[in-house]
Amino acid sequence: SVAAIAAVTVCAVTAVRWLIARRAAVLSHHGLPEPRSAWGLWAGCLVPLANVVWAPVYVIELAVLEDHYARLRRPIVQWWIAWVVGYVAWIFAIVTSFATDAQGIANNTVMMVLTYLLAAVTVAALGRVFEGFERKPVQRPAHRWVVVTPDQPDRPEAPAPAGPVELPGREQAA
Repeated sequence: SVAAIAAVTVCAVTAVRWLIARRAAVLSHHGLPEPRSAWGLWAGCLVPLANVVWAPVYVIELAVLEDHYARLRRPIVQWWIAWVVGYVAWIFAIVTSFATDAQGIANNTVMMVLTYLLAAVTVAALGRVFEGFERKPVQRPAHRWVVVTPDQPDRPEAPAPAGPVELPGREQAA
């Protein structure tokens, strides 16, 4: 449990720092001021229950600013759903942690395992959102450059047709 808490803390701090830096870079590229303070971004991303609403809103704002929202809508929504379901499981696990009977303890153990699995799904979904921002869009065409020396003509002359290729007495191919 201590390792899980440390991993969640490191992941959260790293993600928030990335979000703040990315927003600052995009807004400065567009020549716009940051409408939210750094403190507000930290609070919106780290305060429990408030972060379920505000962190995805900040990510959606960033996707809209970068004009990637159409491509990233599905991963962002999947991450958001995984996060909400994980939160519900976490709250239920906290509530059932006060059980003293054997069945209650077993139920809580199962709920904690489910909560850890949902947290892993949420981190994987966050990774897909992060990769969506960091990679180049697939829709962008590749540019292929061809080197042509100036003394050569742009296109060689096409050879003249040699005539029909069918055997004598056969109909031409359609």
